[in-house]
Amino acid sequence: MLLSTTIPFPALSAWVRIRTPSNFSAGYVNLNLAEQPTLVADYECVELTFEGKGSRWALLIAALIVASFFSFQSIRLWIADYRINSDSLSSIKSGAALEPGNAAAWDTLGRFEQLDFVAGDPDQAVKAFLKAVQKDPLSAYYWMNLAGAYEAVGDIAHARDAFQHARDVYPLSAEVAWNYGNFLLRQQQSAEGYTQIQLAVRSDPSLLPLAISRTWRSSHDVDMLLDQVLPADQDAYFQALDFFASAQQAEPGLVVWQRLMSLGKPIALPRSFPFLDELIRQDRSTDAARVWREALRAAGFSNQEPKNGSLIWNGDFTGEFTNGGLGWRWDNLIGIAIDFDSPIPGHAGRSVRLDFGGGSNPEINKPLEYVPVEPSHNYHFRGYIRTESITTEHGMLFWIYDPNNSNAVNLRTEGLVGTHLWNAVEFPVVTGPQTHFLVIGLLREPSRLFDNKLSGSVWIADLSLVPAGDDEPGAKR
Repeated sequence: MLLSTTIPFPALSAWVRIRTPSNFSAGYVNLNLAEQPTLVADYECVELTFEGKGSRWALLIAALIVASFFSFQSIRLWIADYRINSDSLSSIKSGAALEPGNAAAWDTLGRFEQLDFVAGDPDQAVKAFLKAVQKDPLSAYYWMNLAGAYEAVGDIAHARDAFQHARDVYPLSAEVAWNYGNFLLRQQQSAEGYTQIQLAVRSDPSLLPLAISRTWRSSHDVDMLLDQVLPADQDAYFQALDFFASAQQAEPGLVVWQRLMSLGKPIALPRSFPFLDELIRQDRSTDAARVWREALRAAGFSNQEPKNGSLIWNGDFTGEFTNGGLGWRWDNLIGIAIDFDSPIPGHAGRSVRLDFGGGSNPEINKPLEYVPVEPSHNYHFRGYIRTESITTEHGMLFWIYDPNNSNAVNLRTEGLVGTHLWNAVEFPVVTGPQTHFLVIGLLREPSRLFDNKLSGSVWIADLSLVPAGDDEPGAKR
């Protein structure tokens, strides 16, 4: 006989039934766990019913009407956009008419009315821009276009009012200030116009070159440019200096340079090179020497004055090549290595060494330096040169010439080929009546031989050019 007992089992949330035989002594126990109940949601279906055919037809017709409406609107907008973005004035007009609330469409129409010289109408342009600002009164761009349209038809008062609206909408806009300033300049209201242009360049420094150019061409007054247009900062002054250098205007450039120096701030020396090149080109040796000294001081170069009364800067090569201004210049050439080397025994400074790889037949006219001099003056040149295994018939030599006046001064020393120990080269030089600069440099002309590849090495050191007495014999030109 089996006995059956049911025991609760809380941990498993189930019941355990134990069945035992009546003569339970060494019998067995069966544990049967009851299944855990499962929660199942029972959702009822909602069924929409329309009783009668009339209701179903009404629903279908309403859906078709809504779909047709949106389809019509999409097609209309597509056609309007297609016409507005066309190149035909008539198409743009019809496109704007299809979208009367689109401010951009009216602005596009206004611009085409201005630019179409065949079918355009300036008065219609004004009307189109008016509709644009009515639809979007918070667009400074639309207000500026309206101002331009008013100015085109001679309505200056309304043009000024439109510009004022643009400023009210976007008071910090560089574009608004720039266009308003140019408008005022066209109306001969210079002071107010320059004030607006200065606001523009302060907000957007990329406008500086254009502001400098337009101000100079409209006024030719460098003080007005500096006082009323340019912000008093280094970058603005350097951009003005570059403009005057490119325009070959040394006099206003010198005024800008003095204003730049008055800031008392350090400068990057290469930024002075374009203006110095223009001073050299114009033979303004005195101005170039002064600007060069001031530039060196502002750039932090100390003790750069030539030694022993020489006019050659860095003639002992203690400093690096500046590669511009009145310093030494060099262009890297394929197959030629340049570096500093030991000085001449018993001399201070360093030498410059050039090594030629033997793979080319180059023309060499550097290192060189522009040296300010006085017209019709006597000078004494001295330089040292050394060669080692220089090939071809054209050797290495010093060349001194006037860069701006042909044949005024044109001196060459003897070319050295092969190997030569340190050799002092010196002779007197007299400048011509128009000579304000001399170029002093190393020269090697291309060889005309079949075996014309240049190899070997050359050194130069301790170059000087000092004023000499007028009675020095044997002066050369």
